[in-house]
Amino acid sequence: MAASMYDSRPAARVPHAAPHGYAVIPIAVRVLVWAGAAGVLAVWWSDTTSVVGTAGWLTGGGRITGLLAGYACAVLLALMARIPALDRHVGTDRLARWHAMGGRYTLCLALTHTLLIIWGYALTSHVNVVQQTTTLVLHYPDLLKGTAGFLLLVATGIVSARAARRRLRYETWHYLHFVTYLAVFLVFGHQLSNGADFVGNRPVQLAWYTMYLGVAALLLWYRFIVPVRRGLRHRLRVAEVRTEAPGVVSLYLTGDHLDELGAQPGQFLRWRFLTPGLWWAANPYSLSAPAHHRFLRITVKAVGAHSAALAGLAPGTRVWAEGPYGNFTAARRTTTKTLLLGGGIGITPLRTLLETLPGDIVLIHRARRPEDLALRAELDALAAARGAQVLYSVDEPAAHRMPLTSAALLQYVPDLRERDVYLCGPPGMTDAALRALRDAGVRRARIHHESFAF
Repeated sequence: MAASMYDSRPAARVPHAAPHGYAVIPIAVRVLVWAGAAGVLAVWWSDTTSVVGTAGWLTGGGRITGLLAGYACAVLLALMARIPALDRHVGTDRLARWHAMGGRYTLCLALTHTLLIIWGYALTSHVNVVQQTTTLVLHYPDLLKGTAGFLLLVATGIVSARAARRRLRYETWHYLHFVTYLAVFLVFGHQLSNGADFVGNRPVQLAWYTMYLGVAALLLWYRFIVPVRRGLRHRLRVAEVRTEAPGVVSLYLTGDHLDELGAQPGQFLRWRFLTPGLWWAANPYSLSAPAHHRFLRITVKAVGAHSAALAGLAPGTRVWAEGPYGNFTAARRTTTKTLLLGGGIGITPLRTLLETLPGDIVLIHRARRPEDLALRAELDALAAARGAQVLYSVDEPAAHRMPLTSAALLQYVPDLRERDVYLCGPPGMTDAALRALRDAGVRRARIHHESFAF
């Protein structure tokens, strides 16, 4: 019955009292961001005595959208600075979604600012928009650099579109986003040189410098200095590469002072393997076993050039790890009952949660074929040891496939509505699972999702 849905051997249940948490920090972050936007609007309001005529309204709209776009750039960079408190309490997935949504708003604001300013200035000067554009770009201080920065932002927005993103390797997409730093740097000077709300207004200039320098310090510290310090401190290296399933390998890594990492079950790190062809990319992989003070383990499926190359790593290869990141952890639970629902290699963080979460656990592992059920022996052993229930589903043969529908989930997990659900897998699978869980009546606050999309 290797390919069928089945229950693992039951054992004694583990008593548990579920932790209780409140989503205070995500709400506080949103309030802080909107309060900052209100403050930006207050700058325009206090500096504007009156708005007269069509040209005045267009120019005023351009000033407002320009101020908001400049503020939004700083917010976007702060969201991706990998600040531990934000990552731990808001979550990497949610921060990424906020960043993506904010990026679209920022690009729209920048485009609107550009069009309104050109139009408003053209009406004021009684020239056509082409002539006004030429005058602005070539003769206003820092506007040539600002234009270059604006075009880079537009280019970044294009490669971030879903259709374009699907055609890019993760590494390519990741490094193209470093262009955003250059774009913001180029645009920053233009804001202070030409912005009517900044020229001659020292307090506003100081506030703007403080905001941008603060964000730059966070980026420098958490994106660059901390990873280098940890790389030197922990001296991680590959100890063993073990095949788990077709195209799936586990990497065992040893190092120094690993207990200081503080990695929790369910979290991931960004791994940089210091070998030719791999050293330049830091890719995210979840821990597939609870962190040990002597070793760490990740389990990786070959889905691209980077992940496929890991199977050929030699023992002793040096590794730098950034993290741990993510709040796909026990801290998010609201009840004593849990469903772990994983697809493909998405089983890796769920395997760590199966071992460490107390309480009533059901795990569903989905894969395309029986041989693709990575870590199956470990899952069975853990379930037997702690009295959890494990169900397997494969697409081939179809007779052993559990459809991702509300009816099927309720059939196999009748008390589904009483459980927290940890969901991890490829985008198509997780999208279907989210719909099925919502249709089954599972509250949104009890669905904890880790996305593999970028």
